[in-house]
Amino acid sequence: MADSDRMVVDGVEEERGRETPRGWMERIKHPKTTLVAVLLTVNLLNYMDRFTIAGVLTQLQAYFHMDDKQAGMLQTMFIVFYMLCAPICGILGDRYNRKLIMSVGLSIWIVAVLLSSFVGRDYFALFLLLRGMVGVGEASYSTVAPTIIADSFTGADRSAVLMVFYFAIPVGSGLGYIGGAYVSLWTGAWQWGVRFTPMLGIICLLLLIFVLDEPARGEAEHAEGMERTTVKEDLVYLTTIPTFRWTTAGFTAVVFAAGSLAWWTPSLVEHAYAVQHGTSVVPEDEKASVALKFGLITACAGLTGVTIGSTVAGAWREGRWGLRASHRADAVVCGLGALAAVPALFACLITASHYINVAWCFVFLAVTLMCLNWAINMDILMYVIVANRRATATAIQTMISHLFGDATSPYIVGVVSDWVRGDDVSQVGSFFSLQTALFIPNAVLVFGGAAYLYATFHVVEDQRIAAHRMHVHSAWDDDDEESGRAALLAPPPPARSPSASEADEEEDGGDDVQVLVRN
Repeated sequence: MADSDRMVVDGVEEERGRETPRGWMERIKHPKTTLVAVLLTVNLLNYMDRFTIAGVLTQLQAYFHMDDKQAGMLQTMFIVFYMLCAPICGILGDRYNRKLIMSVGLSIWIVAVLLSSFVGRDYFALFLLLRGMVGVGEASYSTVAPTIIADSFTGADRSAVLMVFYFAIPVGSGLGYIGGAYVSLWTGAWQWGVRFTPMLGIICLLLLIFVLDEPARGEAEHAEGMERTTVKEDLVYLTTIPTFRWTTAGFTAVVFAAGSLAWWTPSLVEHAYAVQHGTSVVPEDEKASVALKFGLITACAGLTGVTIGSTVAGAWREGRWGLRASHRADAVVCGLGALAAVPALFACLITASHYINVAWCFVFLAVTLMCLNWAINMDILMYVIVANRRATATAIQTMISHLFGDATSPYIVGVVSDWVRGDDVSQVGSFFSLQTALFIPNAVLVFGGAAYLYATFHVVEDQRIAAHRMHVHSAWDDDDEESGRAALLAPPPPARSPSASEADEEEDGGDDVQVLVRN
């Protein structure tokens, strides 16, 4: 290969504008390894804490005498607080110390979870309020942490680190289900199933305060011209990025489906067990077994999905495995994953009443496909948005995806389930009403896939525009694809001194012009 086809940017070898795939861990040294480890650990706790409630949901329903609608309200209240605080945390995260913001949020989160475990059975409203307060703390972390990764890594390294960071979604969710269910089983009280995560939270808080080092905004890209902007300017800017709009719509649809599935699948399987065994009461050890299976499936499927999604998208972008290189690969993988999850989830719902083990297999497949986009979606957002507006963009996307996604889907499914069941309180009625309600998120996934695929028409141009606004070189400019708007924003080429022969030719041309003028 000719030397002209290679270049080195910040110590990373690139080939024809694309980073040559080498062992990314070999290039990530201390303290960046420490940064990744701390952020991953706290993110694991984030999702563990979010789903410990689902692991003890039936115990909570018995303790507070809740129906399905009220049970759905627990997750809805958490997400409502989460999404309302996310924009505030994002705006602050683009302007002030991000380490401080995360530490304060984590402190609120720890206290709220701990207090919620001491609420009496006659104070459901207070439990609901404290569950919402947990969302305040988690919003401060989820909107800010990805921007620290974006400011520490670029290119394939950033994609790989985001993949590792979002391993926390399936692993943390699975550990939350398993931990909540089994700790409550061992102790004989649901309270301890919720109470063990604040203890881990204290360790995470100490790691944030004493171990994490915060990078400067745009540090990894050597971004310039990152002046402070107003909130109004940031919001107007985000509305002008088509990729941001369409990936947000697609991500919201996937979150809607994933949120309802995560919240209601254990209950659906418990009802299916009761139907198959002709009983009205599901044993506590069977409930714990369901939580364990769903937690393991969620963790394994999520790991598989995040890994496959990021790996395939990266290989496709770089033209490996015989694939034609394309910068649209990220959005295409997200879209195809959402569409492929539709028949998998449908098959799960159909088979659950007769073949629970077969249904578990389809749950694994559906969760795997829905998890293809977790890391890729954030990677897209980071490279189409300028460095000093990424926390705001993350926060707005978070707010929208939760407002119309998992903040509403558990409640909607619960309401529809109660409506379909009517006065039928039998296990058969409970199963079929919940099964019917869960067809709603299955249909929403179709819209999500379509939105991601539509974003492919804009992603290349939007990445180039963001790079030019930060006054950094975009490797995508080296490709043959044209971008009209980006070209307008590109800086003019530097003036080049003429060679001696060119200077002589210019003088000869000048003499000819003078002769023509004189004549």
